[in-house]
Amino acid sequence: MMKCYDCMEEGSDNEAACICISCGKGLCADHTKELEMPVSVGTPPNVKRLPKGLPRLICKYCIEKTIEDGFD
Repeated sequence: MMKCYDCMEEGSDNEAACICISCGKGLCADHTKELEMPVSVGTPPNVKRLPKGLPRLICKYCIEKTIEDGFD
């Protein structure tokens, strides 16, 4: 089984439950954040955003450094 990368850095030994969509490292549930990506359907000019987006799992580092910094 794949181990959680962040747990290994902390000295723990937990199995990974998912993979970060940004950097690809294995993560346990404690080191994962869920990011909801909006989904649009249709062709211009008739584009609609669906009420519920797609859940994406991302590590805390990527959400803090990549995503938040990219939209500041």
